[in-house]
Amino acid sequence: MRRVASSLVRSTTSFAIAGSLLASLPLVVRAQTTPGFTIFSGVEPKNQLNYHLDFGGNSGSWDRYRLRVKKDKMKVAVAQFSIDYPSYYKGVFDPKDVELRVNDKKVPIQEVKWEKENYVIEVFPQEPVPAASNVELIFSNVKNPSSGGMFYFNCNVLSPGDAPLLRTLGTWIIGIQ
Repeated sequence: MRRVASSLVRSTTSFAIAGSLLASLPLVVRAQTTPGFTIFSGVEPKNQLNYHLDFGGNSGSWDRYRLRVKKDKMKVAVAQFSIDYPSYYKGVFDPKDVELRVNDKKVPIQEVKWEKENYVIEVFPQEPVPAASNVELIFSNVKNPSSGGMFYFNCNVLSPGDAPLLRTLGTWIIGIQ
């Protein structure tokens, strides 16, 4: 009877240890794919935008970028999102697999233009995104650059009926490992 009880205690302990290790794994992986704390970036903290890389942000791998803009940054309605990135970012985007979410609801997109030679991606919603909305631009099927680094993605917007000048909302500082 002691042998049975002893082996039950050992197997229960092994399952508890294994379970706790597995439960902590997603937290470790998730912590490496968010902006974290950035110092000496040249971008004021109030101008840094939040993002999430779904598949780890590893160089040379496929990923999904979730670029977020909080409602306090959305001071005006937006008819166009223009995201520029540095010339040394050698990743590949799929303009056919871009999603726009406003206040956690998917909204239709009229067009997505990727101007490779100008290092800019433009997203045109079918209807202007209202001011004071939480926005998430989701870029799926992104091929991360083969060399890692820090890449500054600037979010510029155009308001409907406004002069055709882009306004800057902030910067996503994306780290690729």
